Amino acid sequence: MAIEHDYFGLLESGPDGSIFWSETVELGDQAVTVDLTAPDQDDVSEAALDVAAALISALEDLDLSARNAMVNELSDRTSEVTEYILQQQEALGEEIEDLLVDISGDTHMDVIRSLQLMSMTILADEHGGADPFAVLEYALDPDATDEVLLVNLGTDGSVLSVTSAD
Repeated sequence: MAIEHDYFGLLESGPDGSIFWSETVELGDQAVTVDLTAPDQDDVSEAALDVAAALISALEDLDLSARNAMVNELSDRTSEVTEYILQQQEALGEEIEDLLVDISGDTHMDVIRSLQLMSMTILADEHGGADPFAVLEYALDPDATDEVLLVNLGTDGSVLSVTSAD
């Protein structure tokens, strides 16, 4: 079976009934991998695909909201954002400056500004539910794929939480 959508085209399900779509989109000067997935095609509505397409189109605004959410977590010394930044500082030492796009003297802000948006995963079967509908994956060093921050988004594009991948 398959689902036809204006933005995604023909989404064919695998032998297990799951669907998967992937494309690379440009965000400024970086390429971001966007994946749409669902374990069961029957759980994916036309509305979910419409929302997914809208989120992809609004990726620049979502990126800004995600970074603002990270900044908001800096006041909590035990937040995953703060922990991530401290871990990066400890692991990289002075070499961290090589990964920063701007050095303002506020290392925490510089790290958040310098994070690269690596991917966006849309969980199409979570439309309208309490679980994240989309997850943005950020890394300071694109080669260090184990050390990432994940920003969980609701169906409306609002930030639900920021977590680390550990």
